[in-house]
Amino acid sequence: MLSMWRLSGLSWGELLKRVWQQVNEDDIFGRAAQLAYYFLLALFPLLLFLITLLGYWASAGSELRDQLLSYLATVVPSSAVELINVTLNEVSKEKGGGKLSFGLLAALWAASNGMGAISQTLNIAYDVEETRPWWKVRLTSVGLTVLLALLIISALVIVLYGGKIADLIAAAIGLGGTFKLAWQILQGPIVLAFLLTAFGSIYYIAPNLTNPKWRWITPGSLLAVVLWLLTSLGFRVYLHFFDSYSATYGSLGALIILMLWFYLTGVAILVGGELNSELERAAKQK
Repeated sequence: MLSMWRLSGLSWGELLKRVWQQVNEDDIFGRAAQLAYYFLLALFPLLLFLITLLGYWASAGSELRDQLLSYLATVVPSSAVELINVTLNEVSKEKGGGKLSFGLLAALWAASNGMGAISQTLNIAYDVEETRPWWKVRLTSVGLTVLLALLIISALVIVLYGGKIADLIAAAIGLGGTFKLAWQILQGPIVLAFLLTAFGSIYYIAPNLTNPKWRWITPGSLLAVVLWLLTSLGFRVYLHFFDSYSATYGSLGALIILMLWFYLTGVAILVGGELNSELERAAKQK
């Protein structure tokens, strides 16, 4: 792991200049717009699947629905959350096995398209050609999508039900309030660890690298998480004071805001990959 953090004759300032140069040469901002399109296509089939799966637990006005939207609102702009809530109400009117199966297949297919686009961009960042057959690339994208979904669901379970889990464990081992306090403190770092693992999995699995090395924490994954959180927060602050999208685009404003947030998310993922690739090149030049 430490080899990625060591630079041979290269300052961090020079490294960041090289990363910025590669970001422009590899058209990261244009490719992030492509990812935003795939993310949008994957979002609503995924919501369809989750709402059908959860059934009446996440029906309109339920506590679970309110909790999900509350935590989602910490990173997603409020206008986009309202759009998602309206969509949830619409897709949860009818539930059934057919809708569940369709939602799962559509979500996996659309999300794997996004993962395929990430793979292509990371291949360019690492200066490697895609030599895997198309079916292997598709299976890799689907597998990575499922892995990320499991990580996200696990993080949501910790956030939403962490208190109840802590109560059960505390009652079983007899630690009482001390354990529950420690759990409340550790919830944030645990969720952060899930995020770092998710980004690290993307950089480890998606590009066509020869004998890649797994690292729990890389500079790229750290940068991606920080950029994603900062841009999400900054976007929310901007919209709070200068929300001109609704005035300009009317009812389409919420959709445009959601697309912009997806775009910023794509930028964070791809820039983190560029940083990792430049660090790999610096390590090979020792």
